[in-house]
Amino acid sequence: MSQSLVCPETVSRVSSVLHRNSRQFGKKHLFDQDEETCWNSDQGPSQWVTLEFPQRVHVMQLQVQFQGGFSCRHSYLEGSQSGDTLNKIVDFYPEDTNALQTFSIPTVEVDRLKLTFEDTTDFFGRVVIYHLRVLGEKAV
Repeated sequence: MSQSLVCPETVSRVSSVLHRNSRQFGKKHLFDQDEETCWNSDQGPSQWVTLEFPQRVHVMQLQVQFQGGFSCRHSYLEGSQSGDTLNKIVDFYPEDTNALQTFSIPTVEVDRLKLTFEDTTDFFGRVVIYHLRVLGEKAV
C-alpha cells in the first residue's frame, strides 16, 4: 500500500523562492497540507524541487497541485541512489489547472529525486505549487 514518502528527515531544496520570501512562499509549504500556503518560485527558464530521503524508497506516484496560470506544460522526474548521477525516470505533462493531479511513476528505488518544471504557463517562468506528494513504499 502506498504512503507518503516525505518525512521530517527528508531534505528538500528548490530552485528559487519568490522575492526570497521563504516565510511566506518557501519550500516547507509544499508538504504542510495547508490549503492556504504554497511554494512560489521566482522567475526563470525552469524550476525544480529536489528531495533527499533518509533511506531508499520505491516511488510509485507523484501528486501535484499547481495554481492555475502558474503551472508548466512539461515536467520530468530524475532519481538516483547513494550519490550517483541523476537518471531520468519519466516525463509527464501537467494540465494548467488548480486540481490535484496524479502521475503514475514506473516503480524505481531511489534515495534522491529531482522534479523539474519546464515550459511554464506563466510568462515570467514562475511556478506555484500548493501540494506535492511523493507516494510509494520504503525499501526494505
